[in-house]
This record gives sequence, structure tokens and C-alpha cells, in this order.
Amino acid sequence: MKVPFTIETHLASKSYRNCAAAVAISDSVPYSGYEPKSVLELRGSPKSTFTELLVPELGDDHQHDLINQNLQFEDWDSWMMELGFHDEEDDDFPVSGTPVIPQNLGPEFPPLFPGTEFSDFPVYAAAPVVSPWNVGLEYVDELIRFADCLEINSFQMGQVMLSRLNERLSSPVGKPIQRAVFYFKEALQLLLSSAAPIRRGAAEIVQTIKAHKMFAASSPIPLFASFTANQAVLEGTDGARDVHAVDFDIGFGGQWASFMKEIAESHKSAAARPSLRISTVVSEDHEVESDLVRDNLTQFAGELNMRFEIDFIPIRTFQHLSFKAIKFIDGEKVAVVLSPAILRQIGSAFLNDLPHISPAVVVHVDMEGQFGHTTASFRQAVITGVEFYAALMESIEAANMLGANGWDWIHKIETFILYSKIIQGVEGIGRNGTTAREALVAAGLKPIGISQFAEFQAECLLRKFEVRGFEVVRKQCDMAIYWQGRVLGAMSAWRY
Repeated sequence: MKVPFTIETHLASKSYRNCAAAVAISDSVPYSGYEPKSVLELRGSPKSTFTELLVPELGDDHQHDLINQNLQFEDWDSWMMELGFHDEEDDDFPVSGTPVIPQNLGPEFPPLFPGTEFSDFPVYAAAPVVSPWNVGLEYVDELIRFADCLEINSFQMGQVMLSRLNERLSSPVGKPIQRAVFYFKEALQLLLSSAAPIRRGAAEIVQTIKAHKMFAASSPIPLFASFTANQAVLEGTDGARDVHAVDFDIGFGGQWASFMKEIAESHKSAAARPSLRISTVVSEDHEVESDLVRDNLTQFAGELNMRFEIDFIPIRTFQHLSFKAIKFIDGEKVAVVLSPAILRQIGSAFLNDLPHISPAVVVHVDMEGQFGHTTASFRQAVITGVEFYAALMESIEAANMLGANGWDWIHKIETFILYSKIIQGVEGIGRNGTTAREALVAAGLKPIGISQFAEFQAECLLRKFEVRGFEVVRKQCDMAIYWQGRVLGAMSAWRY
């Protein structure tokens, strides 16, 4: 079986029994909202050479042929062997800093084109050499001045500030805050030039998938987002046999494989097969990824002997029709999964239509910190964004347990995952000033308490990675993952 996620199985393992003894679940843990720090701790990081971010694209027809023929769900054991990890039940915790991720915690990702490695598409020539640059706040100050120029439409002065930044920051090297400034500078430069978004080619999609896999293998952040959302949906739908998920940020869809496995196991003795329908709102240029998600999840559902259906709704169609663009069937429990991205793109007015579909649960997954809270101010967006992504990059460095090529992988995670999110966030500045919490409350929703079981899982996940500096904090209405006191992600559940 490929990448099973069964809560009963993984909590029954010896490692989780030991974890249970070590974790003290308490409601007394203090929770404080995220407050941006004026200065981030600076830590050493390697030099690298920046080249083109994007690889040459293949023709559309060739892209579809390659992906449809060669990308299928990967066997978990093969992935673990490839990464040099093991998953033996008698091993309590990893040694030598190598993470042992439980079989049922990992999100599922497709395999890659046969023989395709990152070396075929060079992005960085990174080496584990500590940068000698004495990084100060002048980089941040210049970036803020650049953002101020954009805010007041002083494009000529903006070009002057951009030239200065380009001279001093020509590549993403140095400490986390310096690399974060570089990526924001690049994103603001794209905005200044009004360049059209570049459609991802098949080769870049492959690299993005590998970057996601390595991110999930080396940091607890992606898995925190995946299984906390799944657990909230499971609890919110009361373990229903037939579930309809409305997902506004499906990505490559790997997070739903674990959910499918769970409901299939829960209802394997039922007379009728369980079913999952997914309706996901995607951008118009998501065609290649949509085919990949559909084929892989359909194949996985067949292996589980469960009914499965997925519909992709273009975002423009949803903007015009709202939930009328989605087919709903009586008898299904509806779960809605939101992220800050959809609120940036189309605003929050569609949340007022939620009562018409009577969702059993609405789950909001925010993996963007304060940067996900849109603002009309370029200055404030840059300040919060640089601080958030510098902290995120710092946490990835601390979790760097990928061997001799670890720095290369860190740079590829930054290029193919973080930089894309920074671009999307910069493009959304000024579009919507309402936070997700404010929008959900305005729509009449009320927060659901986070269960102790969900917190227990998150604590066990952190212990599996054994990276100091991470902390899970739960209060009644949400649960967040912190790095050195800074929020890197949060999940909350809501209902009427």
C-alpha cells in the first residue's frame, strides 16, 4: 500500500507509545499572537551562485505526455530508502540527527521523470561555506525604501533603489534575512516591470515536487499543515462515510491521500464503499498540475477500493458564480479548506455564501504568518514578510539533516517553494485588508476547539524530527507551530 496514513496504526507503534509517555498535554500553555520582531537573529549560511530560476519549458503537448505517462504515486518505502531513512517499529527516535518520519505521517507525492535529477537543471552551485558578509539592517532599510517608492508611485526613484539593491544583492547568499531580502527584491522587481507570470513547464513542476518532498522530509512544517487540517476535517465531519471537500489550495493533492486512507480504513467493514469528492478552485494555468492530481488520486482511490471524484473549478468561474459553480449532493458531509491565498486573490465576500452549502466544518490553514494578512501598505507587507520568511529559512537551516547536499536542497526549497509564495504575496498587496479570522467571524462562523488528540499528534511530530526551537501551542480556537517564538503556521476550525 502506498503512503498509508492511519492514526490508529501510527499511534500504536512503539515510538508513539514512548512519545505518549513523554508528551504532557495541557491547556495551560500560554498563547500569544505573533508580534513582528525589529531584528531577527542572524545565523551563518552558505554562499551560492544565482542563475536562472526557471528551466526551459517543454511544449504543452509534450508536458502532458511526460507527466501522464511517468508521474504516478510513489511507494513510501522506496522514498524512505532513497532518502536513507528507516521506519522500524523498535526504533524509538533517530540517532545522529537523522529524522525518522512515521510511515503514516508523510504526505504523498508523485515520483519524478525517470532519471531526472536536479543536476539536470542547475539552479544553484551552492557550497557549505559560511558567508563572510557582515549583514546589517541596511539591506532591509533599502528594501523598505524601494517598497515606499512603489507605494507612492515614484517609479523613477524606485529604479534607483532597485539598482543599488541589485548591486549589493545579486544572488540569494548569506544569512536568512539577507536571502529573504533578495527574494522580496526580486518579487518587487517583477511587480515594477509588470511582467506577465511565467507558466511553469513540466521540468520545473518536477523540481517543485522534489523540493516539496525534501521540505517534508527535513522540516515538520509541511506535515504540521497537512495532518492538522486532515484531523480537523475528520473530527468536523464526525468520521462520515461520504465526504465532499471543497479545497481552495490543493497544490499537488498529496495531503488528501492520507485522508482517503483514513476514511477507507474506518469504513472497510461497511456494506457500501466510502467516498470522497473534492471540488477545488484553481487558477487557469493549473492544467498540468490538475491532470497530475486527478490521475494520482484516482489511482490511489482504486487501490483503496473507495469511490472518488474530483472537479477543478477555474477561479474566474468561482468569482462569478461562487458556490453555485460546485455540485453538491444530499447525504454528503461538506468540509471547506481555506488558505490566505484565496482571500488575497478574490477577497472574502464569497464566505457570506457558506450558509447555502451548510458545511460541517470550515478549516483555515495559514502557513504564511502575518504576511498572509494582506495590507494596503507595501512597507508593512515587506517588513512582516521579510521577518516571516527569514525565520522560516532559519528554521529550515536548523532542520538541515539532508547530508552533504543539504545546502543545495535548502536553496532549491527556497527557489521552488518559498520564492513562489513570496511572489504571490507581493502581488496580493492591497487587494484585501481583511484577515481570515475577521472574515470568518463576519460570515457568522464560530471557532471550534482544537482537540487534545490533534495537539498530541503535533507534539509527536516535533519529537520525531528532534529539531530544537520548534514548539506547538494550542489554545481553544487554533493551534500554531512556532520557531524561536515566531509563528510559522496555524490551523483553525470553524462551523455554524
